[in-house]
Parts: sequence; structure tokens; C-alpha cells
Amino acid sequence: MPALAFRAMTWAAGLVMLATAAAAQTSDLVSKKAFRVCADPANAPMSMQDGSGYENRLAELFAEKLELPVEYTWFPMATGFIRQTLRANRCDVVMGYAQGHELVLNTNHYMTSVYVLILPDGSELGGVDTLSDPALKGKRIGVIAGSPPATHMARNGLIGQAKAYNLMVDRRVESPTEDMLNDLEAGEIDAAILWGPIGGPLVKQDHPGMTVVPLIGEELPPRLFFRITMGVRLGDKVWQRRLNSLIRRHQDEINAILTEAGVPLVADMGDRMLDAEK
Repeated sequence: MPALAFRAMTWAAGLVMLATAAAAQTSDLVSKKAFRVCADPANAPMSMQDGSGYENRLAELFAEKLELPVEYTWFPMATGFIRQTLRANRCDVVMGYAQGHELVLNTNHYMTSVYVLILPDGSELGGVDTLSDPALKGKRIGVIAGSPPATHMARNGLIGQAKAYNLMVDRRVESPTEDMLNDLEAGEIDAAILWGPIGGPLVKQDHPGMTVVPLIGEELPPRLFFRITMGVRLGDKVWQRRLNSLIRRHQDEINAILTEAGVPLVADMGDRMLDAEK
């Protein structure tokens, strides 16, 4: 065998061995004694240290299927969250992460949801289901600063009257979403726009006199629907595949937990409610 060909084969074999070793090392980081979850302790309605969030219930479901106890590493969902939890090997999975984010390896998505418009029952804005509706002109609308709906509001001339709420906060000491809904209840704003998996459950739990309108009719960018996955460490393909299998086999149970919590579920392309397909 020519020396050059032999060296090429040796080099290729070495790469395979390195890749295999790296995969094995990564897989070894996943606990075999507990379903270790990285979570924010005060991220209602998703994760809560008292176990009341719907992501806590999802964690319990997956732990049950794996026949493991749930174990949490708590850290505020802000700058440094992944570095201080998942990448520090203190836990093995983030229960809710937007598809395509480069900080984690995403599982297959287990839900698709959408931003919602929230109105007081009996509002004169009843029937509005897009941010281009002329009825919104001159209305004071609450929106999280820097979120995708703010771009739609600016395009439609609604941002001048808007009330902005902070995006990145420590939810242990500040809750912009709760503040927005309380302001809506008090009449300080005419409507609120929130990410559906936050706004839907909060309205169901604490604000029964409000209506949640999924914004599935927006045709211009940026999109208002997103697919939500679990996040695992980069390169941890074995763990990712195991979670993917659980998602596939237990999607109905996942949907039931999310629906009971009040999360608006939409089809994968965000153009219709999921229950409309049945």
C-alpha cells in the first residue's frame, strides 16, 4: 500500500476514534440516577421551585418514563444560564428551548405555540385577531420590549402609544408579564401582547375576566410562532435521541399537560390552532 494512502487511512481512523471517544465522554455526563433538569426557580407559569409550573409537570412525565427521580439545578433564566447549568454539567436538560438556538443541542420540538393578544372580556376590541386591524389605532397596548410583535406594532403605527415592559429580568424580583396583565386589569392599557405559553396559562390561572386571542393571522415577518424543544449539551446525540423517542411516543400526554395549563397549541406552520385539525 502506498505510504500516502496508508497515512490517509490512519488519519481517518484516528478521527473516527476521536469522535467516538468524544461522544462517549459526553454521554457519560448524563446522570443515570436522576432526570437532572436545569430550570429557573421563578419562571411562572413554566417552571417554579415549588413544582407548580407546567414544565415541572413535563419533567415529572419524562422522569416517570425513564423510571428516575427529578432533580433540579435552579438558576435565573438570564445571561449565563446555560453556562452555569447545562455546560457546567450540573444538569442534563432544559425543558423548554426555542428550536435552532446555538447554545444547546435541540431535541425534536414537542410543541408549537404563538404570541397572543389579550383583551378584557367585553372590550370594544373584541373580534380583533391581527395587529394590522384598524381598530387598534390609538390604543395603548402592552408589549415586551424587543419581542417580535413589537416589529409588527411599529409597522402598523401602534408603537407610539405602546407601553413597553422589560425583556430580560430576574423573575425572582420582577415579573413584567404579571405587571402587564395587572395593568390591563386596572385599565392602564387597552390590550396586552404576550408569548402564548406565558400569557395563556397566566390568564387561565389568575385573570379569568380576559380573552386570549392567538395571533395566527399575521402574514408578514417576523413570524410570531415558534417551535419549542428541550435543550441538551452540544454533541450529546445519544441523550438527544433518547428524549426524541420519548417525545414521539408520549406526544398525546405532553399535549394534554400543555392544554390543561392553558398553552395555545398551533400547527407546525403556525397558521391554525392544533385542535382545529381534529
